[in-house]
Amino acid sequence: MTKNYKIEVDCAACALKMEEAAKRVEGVADATVAFMTQKMKVEFVEGADASEVMKHVLKACKKVEPDCEIFL
Repeated sequence: MTKNYKIEVDCAACALKMEEAAKRVEGVADATVAFMTQKMKVEFVEGADASEVMKHVLKACKKVEPDCEIFL
């Protein structure tokens, strides 16, 4: 399952940090952050609870980029 989320991030380097952090979260098969469109695309592993996984993704992203936001 793949879902798209609106995000708020200040620079392309920060977007890359968010992408890398999201990919490390259990339950995420792949993640892509597009700085120019301010969107995050997340592919979840089979059977994962997307809303629960996204809470962990947000937490992981806040660790590497405290000013970022993911609109769940």
